[in-house]
Amino acid sequence: MVVVGLGVSGRAAAAHLRRDGAEVVAVDDAPTPAVRQAAAALGLELVEAPDPTRLGRLVAGADEVVVSPGVPASHPLFAVAGGVPLIGEVELGWRRSRVPTVAITGTNGKTTVVTLVTAMLQASGIAAVAAGNIGLPLVEAAGGDAEVLVAEVSSFQLALTRCFRPAVGAWLNFSPDHLDWHPTVEHYRQAKARLWAQSGPGDVAVANGEDPVVAAAAATAAGRGATVVHFGLSHGQWRVHQGRLVGPGEETVAGVDELPRRLPHDLADALCALATARAAGASVEGCRRALLDFEGLPHRVQLVGEARGVRYYDDSKATTPGAVLAALEGFDSAVLIAGGRNKGLDLAVLGQAGRRLRAVVAIGEAAAEVRAAFAGVCPVTEAGSMPEAVQLAADAAKPGDAVLLSPACASFDWYRSYGERGDDFARCVAAVVGAGS
Repeated sequence: MVVVGLGVSGRAAAAHLRRDGAEVVAVDDAPTPAVRQAAAALGLELVEAPDPTRLGRLVAGADEVVVSPGVPASHPLFAVAGGVPLIGEVELGWRRSRVPTVAITGTNGKTTVVTLVTAMLQASGIAAVAAGNIGLPLVEAAGGDAEVLVAEVSSFQLALTRCFRPAVGAWLNFSPDHLDWHPTVEHYRQAKARLWAQSGPGDVAVANGEDPVVAAAAATAAGRGATVVHFGLSHGQWRVHQGRLVGPGEETVAGVDELPRRLPHDLADALCALATARAAGASVEGCRRALLDFEGLPHRVQLVGEARGVRYYDDSKATTPGAVLAALEGFDSAVLIAGGRNKGLDLAVLGQAGRRLRAVVAIGEAAAEVRAAFAGVCPVTEAGSMPEAVQLAADAAKPGDAVLLSPACASFDWYRSYGERGDDFARCVAAVVGAGS
Protein backbone atom coordinates (compact mmCIF):
# COMPACT_ATOMS: atom_id res chain seq x y z
CA MET A 1 0.00 0.00 0.00
CA VAL A 2 1.08 3.57 -0.66
CA VAL A 3 -0.12 6.52 1.42
CA VAL A 4 0.35 9.90 -0.27
CA GLY A 5 0.38 12.82 2.16
CA LEU A 6 1.25 12.14 5.77
CA GLY A 7 -0.94 14.72 7.51
CA VAL A 8 -3.52 13.87 10.15
CA SER A 9 -5.69 11.65 7.94
CA GLY A 10 -2.68 10.12 6.17
CA ARG A 11 -1.10 9.12 9.46
CA ALA A 12 -4.38 7.63 10.68
CA ALA A 13 -4.72 5.63 7.47
CA ALA A 14 -1.13 4.41 7.64
CA ALA A 15 -1.52 3.37 11.28
CA HIS A 16 -4.69 1.44 10.44
CA LEU A 17 -3.02 -0.33 7.53
CA ARG A 18 0.03 -1.23 9.62
CA ARG A 19 -2.20 -2.68 12.37
CA ASP A 20 -3.78 -4.86 9.72
CA GLY A 21 -0.35 -6.13 8.71
CA ALA A 22 0.01 -4.25 5.42
CA GLU A 23 3.32 -3.10 4.05
CA VAL A 24 3.07 0.66 3.69
CA VAL A 25 5.19 3.19 1.84
CA ALA A 26 4.49 6.84 2.63
CA VAL A 27 4.98 9.68 0.15
CA ASP A 28 5.12 13.32 1.19
CA ASP A 29 6.15 16.23 -1.02
CA ALA A 30 7.18 18.56 1.82
CA PRO A 31 7.70 16.56 5.01
CA THR A 32 8.22 18.43 8.25
CA PRO A 33 10.32 17.03 11.11
CA ALA A 34 7.03 15.94 12.72
CA VAL A 35 6.08 14.01 9.58
CA ARG A 36 9.45 12.27 9.48
CA GLN A 37 9.13 11.41 13.16
CA ALA A 38 5.63 10.02 12.63
CA ALA A 39 6.79 7.88 9.72
CA ALA A 40 9.63 6.47 11.80
CA ALA A 41 7.30 5.75 14.72
CA LEU A 42 4.96 3.82 12.41
CA GLY A 43 7.79 1.93 10.79
CA LEU A 44 7.11 3.42 7.35
CA GLU A 45 9.45 3.94 4.48
CA LEU A 46 9.12 7.65 3.69
CA VAL A 47 9.72 8.76 0.10
CA GLU A 48 10.17 12.50 -0.09
CA ALA A 49 9.03 14.53 -3.11
CA PRO A 50 9.44 11.80 -5.75
CA ASP A 51 9.49 12.86 -9.39
CA PRO A 52 6.63 11.54 -11.57
CA THR A 53 8.70 8.60 -12.82
CA ARG A 54 9.53 7.32 -9.36
CA LEU A 55 6.01 8.05 -8.13
CA GLY A 56 4.63 6.00 -11.02
CA ARG A 57 6.83 3.04 -10.09
CA LEU A 58 5.69 3.21 -6.45
CA VAL A 59 2.03 3.35 -7.43
CA ALA A 60 2.35 0.54 -9.97
CA GLY A 61 3.45 -1.83 -7.23
CA ALA A 62 0.54 -1.04 -4.91
CA ASP A 63 -2.85 -2.72 -4.50
CA GLU A 64 -4.38 0.65 -3.60
CA VAL A 65 -3.14 4.17 -2.96
CA VAL A 66 -4.53 6.15 -0.04
CA VAL A 67 -4.54 9.85 -0.91
CA SER A 68 -4.79 12.56 1.72
CA PRO A 69 -7.44 15.24 1.10
CA GLY A 70 -4.80 17.96 0.89
CA VAL A 71 -3.33 16.42 -2.28
CA PRO A 72 -4.87 18.49 -5.12
CA ALA A 73 -6.43 17.03 -8.26
CA SER A 74 -3.56 18.58 -10.25
CA HIS A 75 -0.97 16.41 -8.48
CA PRO A 76 1.07 14.12 -10.78
CA LEU A 77 -0.28 11.16 -8.83
CA PHE A 78 -3.57 11.31 -10.71
CA ALA A 79 -1.78 11.17 -14.05
CA VAL A 80 0.50 8.24 -13.20
CA ALA A 81 -1.98 6.07 -11.26
CA GLY A 82 -3.15 4.12 -14.30
CA GLY A 83 -5.57 1.44 -13.16
CA VAL A 84 -4.46 1.41 -9.51
CA PRO A 85 -7.39 2.44 -7.28
CA LEU A 86 -7.00 5.76 -5.48
CA ILE A 87 -8.98 6.01 -2.25
CA GLY A 88 -9.13 8.27 0.79
CA GLU A 89 -9.04 7.72 4.52
CA VAL A 90 -12.84 8.09 4.69
CA GLU A 91 -13.19 5.06 2.43
CA LEU A 92 -10.91 3.07 4.74
CA GLY A 93 -12.82 4.19 7.81
CA TRP A 94 -16.17 3.23 6.34
CA ARG A 95 -14.87 -0.21 5.36
CA ARG A 96 -13.56 -0.73 8.87
CA SER A 97 -16.69 0.40 10.70
CA ARG A 98 -19.15 -2.12 12.08
CA VAL A 99 -21.74 0.51 13.03
CA PRO A 100 -23.90 2.82 10.90
CA THR A 101 -22.25 5.87 9.38
CA VAL A 102 -24.12 9.15 9.01
CA ALA A 103 -22.34 11.37 6.49
CA ILE A 104 -22.95 15.09 5.97
CA THR A 105 -21.67 17.26 3.15
CA GLY A 106 -22.45 20.62 1.58
CA THR A 107 -20.67 23.80 0.64
CA ASN A 108 -21.67 25.56 3.87
CA GLY A 109 -22.81 24.45 7.31
CA LYS A 110 -21.31 20.95 7.48
CA THR A 111 -19.58 21.32 10.85
CA THR A 112 -22.63 22.91 12.45
CA VAL A 113 -24.91 20.10 11.26
CA VAL A 114 -22.45 17.36 12.29
CA THR A 115 -22.22 18.95 15.74
CA LEU A 116 -26.01 19.19 16.04
CA VAL A 117 -26.68 15.64 14.80
CA THR A 118 -24.11 14.20 17.19
CA ALA A 119 -25.65 16.13 20.10
CA MET A 120 -29.18 15.05 19.10
CA LEU A 121 -28.19 11.39 19.02
CA GLN A 122 -26.33 11.64 22.32
CA ALA A 123 -29.30 13.40 23.94
CA SER A 124 -31.40 10.44 22.75
CA GLY A 125 -29.15 7.97 24.57
CA ILE A 126 -27.21 6.85 21.47
CA ALA A 127 -23.41 6.74 21.68
CA ALA A 128 -22.54 8.91 18.67
CA VAL A 129 -19.11 10.23 17.75
CA ALA A 130 -18.32 13.08 15.34
CA ALA A 131 -15.54 12.32 12.88
CA GLY A 132 -14.25 12.91 9.38
CA ASN A 133 -13.36 16.43 8.30
CA ILE A 134 -14.45 17.78 11.68
CA GLY A 135 -11.27 16.53 13.35
CA LEU A 136 -11.11 12.86 14.36
CA PRO A 137 -10.27 10.75 11.30
CA LEU A 138 -13.07 8.34 10.45
CA VAL A 139 -10.69 5.40 10.43
CA GLU A 140 -9.82 6.14 14.07
CA ALA A 141 -13.42 6.64 15.13
CA ALA A 142 -14.38 3.37 13.47
CA GLY A 143 -12.17 1.50 15.91
CA GLY A 144 -13.91 2.92 18.98
CA ASP A 145 -17.07 2.11 20.90
CA ALA A 146 -19.51 4.38 19.09
CA GLU A 147 -22.95 3.12 18.12
CA VAL A 148 -23.18 5.65 15.29
CA LEU A 149 -20.44 7.55 13.46
CA VAL A 150 -21.38 11.06 12.31
CA ALA A 151 -18.93 12.08 9.60
CA GLU A 152 -18.33 15.46 8.02
CA VAL A 153 -17.17 14.67 4.49
CA SER A 154 -15.63 17.25 2.17
CA SER A 155 -15.55 17.20 -1.61
CA PHE A 156 -11.87 16.21 -1.43
CA GLN A 157 -12.74 13.18 0.67
CA LEU A 158 -15.77 12.18 -1.38
CA ALA A 159 -13.78 12.40 -4.62
CA LEU A 160 -11.63 9.57 -3.28
CA THR A 161 -14.42 7.12 -2.39
CA ARG A 162 -15.30 3.95 -4.28
CA CYS A 163 -17.66 1.87 -2.13
CA PHE A 164 -18.59 4.46 0.53
CA ARG A 165 -22.26 3.98 1.43
CA PRO A 166 -23.50 5.80 4.53
CA ALA A 167 -26.71 4.61 6.09
CA VAL A 168 -27.85 8.24 6.17
CA GLY A 169 -26.29 10.80 3.86
CA ALA A 170 -27.22 14.49 4.10
CA TRP A 171 -26.38 17.15 1.50
CA LEU A 172 -26.94 20.67 2.82
CA ASN A 173 -26.44 22.94 -0.18
CA PHE A 174 -24.29 23.57 -3.24
CA SER A 175 -22.44 26.60 -4.57
CA PRO A 176 -19.05 26.90 -6.29
CA ASP A 177 -16.09 26.34 -3.98
CA HIS A 178 -12.56 24.97 -3.85
CA LEU A 179 -11.75 25.78 -7.47
CA ASP A 180 -8.14 26.01 -6.33
CA TRP A 181 -8.40 22.20 -5.89
CA HIS A 182 -11.12 21.08 -8.30
CA PRO A 183 -10.40 21.89 -11.96
CA THR A 184 -14.04 22.86 -12.66
CA VAL A 185 -17.32 23.48 -10.86
CA GLU A 186 -18.66 20.30 -12.48
CA HIS A 187 -15.77 18.29 -11.02
CA TYR A 188 -16.67 19.74 -7.61
CA ARG A 189 -20.36 18.84 -8.08
CA GLN A 190 -19.52 15.29 -9.13
CA ALA A 191 -17.36 14.86 -6.04
CA LYS A 192 -20.20 15.99 -3.78
CA ALA A 193 -22.65 13.69 -5.58
CA ARG A 194 -20.54 10.68 -4.60
CA LEU A 195 -22.21 10.94 -1.19
CA TRP A 196 -25.10 8.95 -2.69
CA ALA A 197 -23.23 7.15 -5.49
CA GLN A 198 -23.69 3.72 -3.84
CA SER A 199 -26.98 4.39 -2.08
CA GLY A 200 -29.88 1.97 -2.44
CA PRO A 201 -32.73 0.30 -0.58
CA GLY A 202 -32.47 0.79 3.18
CA ASP A 203 -30.43 4.00 2.90
CA VAL A 204 -31.74 7.49 3.59
CA ALA A 205 -30.76 10.55 1.55
CA VAL A 206 -31.48 13.83 3.35
CA ALA A 207 -31.61 16.56 0.72
CA ASN A 208 -32.15 20.30 0.53
CA GLY A 209 -35.26 20.34 -1.63
CA GLU A 210 -34.83 24.08 -2.27
CA ASP A 211 -31.38 23.66 -3.84
CA PRO A 212 -31.77 22.51 -7.47
CA VAL A 213 -28.36 20.81 -7.65
CA VAL A 214 -28.96 18.84 -4.46
CA ALA A 215 -32.53 17.99 -5.40
CA ALA A 216 -31.45 16.63 -8.80
CA ALA A 217 -28.84 14.39 -7.18
CA ALA A 218 -31.42 13.19 -4.64
CA ALA A 219 -33.75 12.17 -7.45
CA THR A 220 -30.97 9.95 -8.79
CA ALA A 221 -30.54 8.40 -5.35
CA ALA A 222 -34.29 7.76 -5.19
CA GLY A 223 -34.05 6.02 -8.55
CA ARG A 224 -31.60 3.56 -6.99
CA GLY A 225 -34.04 2.76 -4.19
CA ALA A 226 -32.90 5.11 -1.42
CA THR A 227 -35.49 6.85 0.73
CA VAL A 228 -35.25 10.60 0.13
CA VAL A 229 -36.20 13.05 2.89
CA HIS A 230 -36.35 16.71 1.88
CA PHE A 231 -35.87 19.76 4.09
CA GLY A 232 -36.26 23.45 3.31
CA LEU A 233 -37.34 26.71 4.86
CA SER A 234 -40.69 26.54 3.09
CA HIS A 235 -40.98 23.10 1.47
CA GLY A 236 -40.16 19.51 2.34
CA GLN A 237 -41.00 16.97 5.00
CA TRP A 238 -38.91 19.11 7.38
CA ARG A 239 -39.66 22.83 7.16
CA VAL A 240 -40.67 26.00 9.00
CA HIS A 241 -44.45 26.16 9.38
CA GLN A 242 -46.30 28.87 11.29
CA GLY A 243 -43.21 29.74 13.31
CA ARG A 244 -42.37 26.13 14.17
CA LEU A 245 -39.82 23.58 13.01
CA VAL A 246 -41.94 20.66 11.88
CA GLY A 247 -41.35 17.24 10.42
CA PRO A 248 -43.47 14.57 8.73
CA GLY A 249 -47.07 14.64 9.88
CA GLU A 250 -46.62 18.20 11.21
CA GLU A 251 -44.51 16.80 14.06
CA THR A 252 -43.33 19.90 15.97
CA VAL A 253 -39.87 19.92 17.49
CA ALA A 254 -39.48 23.55 18.56
CA GLY A 255 -40.73 27.05 17.95
CA VAL A 256 -38.43 29.31 15.99
CA ASP A 257 -38.53 31.91 18.78
CA GLU A 258 -37.21 29.30 21.25
CA LEU A 259 -33.96 28.78 19.36
CA PRO A 260 -30.75 30.54 20.42
CA ARG A 261 -29.80 30.69 16.70
CA ARG A 262 -32.52 31.60 14.20
CA LEU A 263 -31.11 33.43 11.21
CA PRO A 264 -32.28 31.87 7.92
CA HIS A 265 -29.16 29.76 7.47
CA ASP A 266 -29.39 28.65 11.12
CA LEU A 267 -32.92 27.37 10.47
CA ALA A 268 -31.80 25.51 7.34
CA ASP A 269 -28.98 23.88 9.31
CA ALA A 270 -31.39 22.95 12.11
CA LEU A 271 -33.87 21.38 9.69
CA CYS A 272 -31.15 19.35 8.01
CA ALA A 273 -29.88 18.19 11.40
CA LEU A 274 -33.39 17.21 12.51
CA ALA A 275 -34.08 15.20 9.37
CA THR A 276 -30.71 13.49 9.61
CA ALA A 277 -30.79 12.73 13.33
CA ARG A 278 -34.34 11.38 13.20
CA ALA A 279 -33.39 9.11 10.29
CA ALA A 280 -30.46 7.86 12.37
CA GLY A 281 -32.66 7.01 15.36
CA ALA A 282 -32.75 10.15 17.53
CA SER A 283 -35.88 10.90 19.53
CA VAL A 284 -37.94 14.06 19.14
CA GLU A 285 -37.15 15.07 22.71
CA GLY A 286 -33.43 14.46 22.22
CA CYS A 287 -33.48 16.60 19.10
CA ARG A 288 -35.35 19.36 20.88
CA ARG A 289 -32.93 19.45 23.83
CA ALA A 290 -29.91 19.62 21.56
CA LEU A 291 -31.41 22.44 19.48
CA LEU A 292 -32.34 24.54 22.49
CA ASP A 293 -28.86 24.10 23.98
CA PHE A 294 -26.96 24.94 20.77
CA GLU A 295 -25.38 28.40 20.87
CA GLY A 296 -23.51 28.03 17.58
CA LEU A 297 -19.87 27.50 16.67
CA PRO A 298 -17.11 30.11 16.64
CA HIS A 299 -16.56 32.28 13.55
CA ARG A 300 -19.99 31.52 12.09
CA VAL A 301 -22.04 34.74 12.36
CA GLN A 302 -20.88 35.00 15.97
CA LEU A 303 -21.77 38.19 17.84
CA VAL A 304 -18.51 39.62 19.21
CA GLY A 305 -19.42 43.18 20.17
CA GLU A 306 -22.05 45.89 20.28
CA ALA A 307 -21.84 49.66 20.66
CA ARG A 308 -24.03 52.66 19.80
CA GLY A 309 -26.71 50.48 18.28
CA VAL A 310 -24.31 48.60 15.97
CA ARG A 311 -23.67 44.86 16.33
CA TYR A 312 -20.42 43.25 15.17
CA TYR A 313 -20.40 39.68 13.85
CA ASP A 314 -17.48 37.35 13.13
CA ASP A 315 -18.30 35.15 10.14
CA SER A 316 -14.69 34.41 9.21
CA LYS A 317 -15.59 30.81 8.30
CA ALA A 318 -17.55 32.16 5.30
CA THR A 319 -14.92 31.56 2.61
CA THR A 320 -17.29 31.40 -0.38
CA PRO A 321 -19.68 33.95 -1.91
CA GLY A 322 -22.56 31.56 -1.23
CA ALA A 323 -21.81 31.59 2.49
CA VAL A 324 -21.68 35.38 2.52
CA LEU A 325 -25.01 35.72 0.72
CA ALA A 326 -26.60 33.25 3.14
CA ALA A 327 -25.31 35.18 6.15
CA LEU A 328 -26.52 38.52 4.81
CA GLU A 329 -30.05 37.14 4.45
CA GLY A 330 -30.29 37.54 8.22
CA PHE A 331 -29.73 41.32 8.21
CA ASP A 332 -31.74 44.23 6.86
CA SER A 333 -28.75 46.60 6.77
CA ALA A 334 -25.08 45.78 7.15
CA VAL A 335 -21.55 46.96 6.54
CA LEU A 336 -19.61 44.07 5.04
CA ILE A 337 -15.90 43.39 5.44
CA ALA A 338 -14.86 41.00 2.65
CA GLY A 339 -11.73 39.80 0.89
CA GLY A 340 -8.66 37.67 1.46
CA ARG A 341 -7.20 35.02 -0.81
CA ASN A 342 -9.69 34.00 -3.47
CA LYS A 343 -10.09 30.23 -3.99
CA GLY A 344 -10.69 30.64 -7.71
CA LEU A 345 -14.32 31.71 -7.24
CA ASP A 346 -16.36 34.38 -8.99
CA LEU A 347 -16.80 37.15 -6.43
CA ALA A 348 -19.01 39.19 -8.75
CA VAL A 349 -22.10 37.37 -7.40
CA LEU A 350 -21.62 39.23 -4.11
CA GLY A 351 -23.17 42.24 -5.80
CA GLN A 352 -26.55 40.51 -5.43
CA ALA A 353 -26.51 41.53 -1.76
CA GLY A 354 -26.22 45.24 -2.49
CA ARG A 355 -29.74 46.07 -1.28
CA ARG A 356 -28.79 44.89 2.22
CA LEU A 357 -25.50 46.80 2.39
CA ARG A 358 -24.79 50.30 3.57
CA ALA A 359 -21.13 49.96 2.64
CA VAL A 360 -18.34 47.46 1.97
CA VAL A 361 -14.75 47.39 3.23
CA ALA A 362 -12.46 45.36 0.94
CA ILE A 363 -9.40 43.63 2.39
CA GLY A 364 -6.55 41.35 1.39
CA GLU A 365 -5.32 40.05 -1.95
CA ALA A 366 -8.84 40.03 -3.41
CA ALA A 367 -9.64 43.63 -2.46
CA ALA A 368 -9.78 44.74 -6.10
CA GLU A 369 -12.19 41.88 -6.94
CA VAL A 370 -14.42 42.82 -4.02
CA ARG A 371 -14.41 46.45 -5.11
CA ALA A 372 -15.36 45.41 -8.64
CA ALA A 373 -18.21 43.20 -7.35
CA PHE A 374 -19.87 46.19 -5.69
CA ALA A 375 -19.03 48.86 -8.27
CA GLY A 376 -22.11 51.03 -8.71
CA VAL A 377 -23.96 49.06 -6.03
CA CYS A 378 -22.80 50.60 -2.76
CA PRO A 379 -19.80 52.56 -1.40
CA VAL A 380 -16.58 50.54 -1.16
CA THR A 381 -13.35 51.43 0.63
CA GLU A 382 -10.14 49.41 0.94
CA ALA A 383 -8.23 48.67 4.12
CA GLY A 384 -4.65 47.51 4.49
CA SER A 385 -5.11 45.84 7.88
CA MET A 386 -7.85 44.45 10.08
CA PRO A 387 -7.73 47.36 12.57
CA GLU A 388 -8.22 49.77 9.69
CA ALA A 389 -11.02 47.65 8.24
CA VAL A 390 -12.94 47.54 11.51
CA GLN A 391 -12.55 51.27 12.04
CA LEU A 392 -13.74 52.06 8.51
CA ALA A 393 -16.73 49.75 8.97
CA ALA A 394 -17.58 51.33 12.34
CA ASP A 395 -17.40 54.80 10.81
CA ALA A 396 -19.80 53.77 8.01
CA ALA A 397 -22.33 51.95 10.20
CA LYS A 398 -25.51 53.54 11.57
CA PRO A 399 -27.57 52.49 14.60
CA GLY A 400 -29.45 49.29 13.76
CA ASP A 401 -26.76 48.09 11.34
CA ALA A 402 -24.59 45.00 11.61
CA VAL A 403 -20.89 45.04 10.84
CA LEU A 404 -20.16 41.63 9.39
CA LEU A 405 -16.76 40.09 8.69
CA SER A 406 -17.83 37.59 6.03
CA PRO A 407 -14.85 37.41 3.68
CA ALA A 408 -15.89 35.08 0.80
CA CYS A 409 -12.19 34.19 0.64
CA ALA A 410 -9.58 32.11 2.41
CA SER A 411 -7.46 33.72 5.10
CA PHE A 412 -3.99 32.74 3.99
CA ASP A 413 -2.89 36.12 2.67
CA TRP A 414 -2.89 37.72 6.14
CA TYR A 415 -3.49 34.81 8.53
CA ARG A 416 -2.75 31.12 9.10
CA SER A 417 -6.42 30.18 9.44
CA TYR A 418 -9.95 31.54 9.35
CA GLY A 419 -9.98 31.18 13.14
CA GLU A 420 -6.97 33.43 13.55
CA ARG A 421 -8.60 35.97 11.23
CA GLY A 422 -11.83 35.90 13.24
CA ASP A 423 -9.99 36.27 16.53
CA ASP A 424 -8.12 39.30 15.19
CA PHE A 425 -11.41 40.82 14.04
CA ALA A 426 -12.86 40.32 17.53
CA ARG A 427 -9.83 41.99 19.13
CA CYS A 428 -10.17 44.95 16.79
CA VAL A 429 -13.89 45.20 17.52
CA ALA A 430 -13.15 45.22 21.25
CA ALA A 431 -10.76 48.12 20.73
CA VAL A 432 -13.28 50.11 18.66
CA VAL A 433 -16.17 49.36 21.01
CA GLY A 434 -14.07 50.29 24.02
CA ALA A 435 -12.91 53.53 22.46
CA GLY A 436 -16.48 54.48 21.62
CA SER A 437 -18.05 53.70 24.97
